[in-house]
Amino acid sequence: MLDTKFGRISGLGALAGRYKGLLCDVWGVLHNGVAVYDEAMNALTQFRKQGGNVVMITNSPRPRDGVLAQLYGLGVDEETFDDIVTSGDVTRVLIAQAEQPVFHLGPERDLPLFDGLDVELSDLSQAKAIVCTGLFDDESETPEDYREQLSTAVARSVPFICANPDLVVERGDRLIWCAGALARLYEELGGKTQLAGKPHKPIYDLAEKQLVTAAGGTLSRSQIICIGDGMPTDVAGAQLNGFDLLYIAAGIHAGDYSDKNGLDEAALQAFLKSQGATPAAWMPHLAWGESR
Repeated sequence: MLDTKFGRISGLGALAGRYKGLLCDVWGVLHNGVAVYDEAMNALTQFRKQGGNVVMITNSPRPRDGVLAQLYGLGVDEETFDDIVTSGDVTRVLIAQAEQPVFHLGPERDLPLFDGLDVELSDLSQAKAIVCTGLFDDESETPEDYREQLSTAVARSVPFICANPDLVVERGDRLIWCAGALARLYEELGGKTQLAGKPHKPIYDLAEKQLVTAAGGTLSRSQIICIGDGMPTDVAGAQLNGFDLLYIAAGIHAGDYSDKNGLDEAALQAFLKSQGATPAAWMPHLAWGESR
């Protein structure tokens, strides 16, 4: 662990001698849904060249192969990481255990989540469970658009399986609502939810297993650090599961401590304290050397 909490580091290279493995967030750290951050990709590649191992850990509701296709389509190099684990991967276990039929709440692009599973899909009125991967149209809708239909499901005690615990993600320069926001609303309405992605234990157990495998089975938890930008997911997940954390400050929470002049470090420190966040270190954007 680094000697000081909340300290800014010049780049991931400053940690190269302290950790052997990384569990790195994808959306907001490696890309913004539209473009890859080249400095971040280079940082992870350099860490691997120094003998470290990298497993990407994402709350994407899609299984591993779909996320890999997206990353490669955006231009991410295969040398950037060793493996990837998605919220979709661990959520499939919950789906397989759910009472049938189920209602899929989310866009058609997420239907591969059900591939290979013995699942019967139905409309909401007949469903015994809801599987939520997001809003039907995350470009125009908000969680409030779903209050009435979710209230009806809560009244029938229908369990809600959330395949992506993120509340929002960046898409270019905008924030887009995610399935986690609908899960939060469902709980506020009195409904029961199930989540396996970040910050919950199942996704970290699987990611750590993959990381140890990539390292040849010789990696201890003290040699692993998580990298992320989301308080309720990346930060909470690292802290709840006993990992050190490198916080990426220019992510989804940047508006809480930035002004027209850029990131205000004093405001950042106050924000971290208010959130009970204790990262081992922080930097604006992931980079190997000095971050922009």
